[in-house]
Amino acid sequence: MLSFQHLKDYRTENDVTDSSTKEQKFVVRGYYRCNFHDDILQETKASAPSGLKLKCVGGGRIKHDDSKRDLLVYGYSQGYGKADHQVAVDLLKIKYPEYHIDFSNDGY
Repeated sequence: MLSFQHLKDYRTENDVTDSSTKEQKFVVRGYYRCNFHDDILQETKASAPSGLKLKCVGGGRIKHDDSKRDLLVYGYSQGYGKADHQVAVDLLKIKYPEYHIDFSNDGY
């Protein structure tokens, strides 16, 4: 449930709950065409299978340096507050093991 090629600067962290099993998990999403975290949430909701409940639990940004294979998760969402960046880093490391991935609690 991770996607990367679409990242601009924005990132959102969503808590996803399967209403039939009550199973919860976190996903990281960002879409180049979305300027705000709520736009990302609405687009993710629209494409999610029925039976899933999505809730944004915070946001931030991802700085991507493709040549160095480096990702930096930082900042916060003005509308949803700061996500737990360690959770985002852990998820990104699963999807992109060839990248150096870190976070900072500084910056917007």
